[in-house]
Amino acid sequence: MRLLFLGDIVGRPGRNAVIERLPALRDRWQLDCVVINGENSAGGFGINEAICDEILAAGADAITLGNHSWDQRETLVFIERQPRLLRPVNFPQGTPGRGANLIDTRSGHRVLVVNVMGRLYMDPLDDPFAAVDRELETCPMGQVADAVIIDVHAEATSEKEAMGHYFDGRASLVVGTHTHVPTADHRVLAGGTAYMSDAGMCGDYDSVLGMQKEESIRRFIQKTPGARMEPALGEGTLSGIAVETDDRTGLARRVAAVRLGPNLEETWPRFWD
Repeated sequence: MRLLFLGDIVGRPGRNAVIERLPALRDRWQLDCVVINGENSAGGFGINEAICDEILAAGADAITLGNHSWDQRETLVFIERQPRLLRPVNFPQGTPGRGANLIDTRSGHRVLVVNVMGRLYMDPLDDPFAAVDRELETCPMGQVADAVIIDVHAEATSEKEAMGHYFDGRASLVVGTHTHVPTADHRVLAGGTAYMSDAGMCGDYDSVLGMQKEESIRRFIQKTPGARMEPALGEGTLSGIAVETDDRTGLARRVAAVRLGPNLEETWPRFWD
C-alpha cells in the first residue's frame, strides 16, 4: 500500500495547499490512504464541519485532531456523525467522538487510524500507551487491518520516540504531530514500522508555527496580553511523510519526507515517480 500522512493544517494557507494539491498527488502517486491532522485548520484553532467536509472531499481518508479538538464548539456535535474525524483516543470516557476507526479506503483496503495525545507538557490525559494498546489488540494489523497509522500528538520528542519503539512491528506508521516543525528522522524502525518525530505542518512557513510573526514576537519580548493570534497568510507548504508498505504484513518497506511549497527545501518520494 501507499500511505501519505500530512501534518497539522494551519489556517487558510494550509487548507488551500491541501485542497489544491492533494487530488493530483493521489493520482500521481496512486495513493491508497491519506490521513491529515486538521486540528488547526479553522483560523489556527480547531476544525469546523464545513472545513472537515472540504478536506475529506479533497482526498483525505481520515482527519486527526489533538489538544485543539474542541476550540470550535460545533465539533463536539458533528464529530459524533463523522466517523472519519478522530480525536485523541485517550480522552476520558464519555468524551464525544472516537479516537480510532477502521477506515475503508477507495482502493479497497482497510486501515486502522489511531489518534493519541502525549502527556509530557500536555494535558494529563489517560495513559497513551495503554489506550493505543487496546485498539491494536482489537484490530491487529495483518488480521483485521491491512495497515495501521498512529498519529501521536505530543510535545516531547522523547515521548514520541518511546511510542514509536513500543509499537514497532505492530503499526505501519507512527508519526508525531503538534510542534509544526518537520523533523529529519524519518526511517523504518527495526521491527518494520515507519517513524517520524513530527510531520511538520501544512501552512505558511514564513511565520511562527503557522501564525503571524509580529504578534508572536511581541509576546516573547513584552510578556503582555495582546491581539488574537492569527494564521500567517502567505502561500502554504504541504509537509508530511510518505510510506510504502508490504501488502502481506502491513509493515513499512520504504519511507520519504514530503515537503512541497515555498520556504522549505522541497522533497518527495522519488521512488514513486
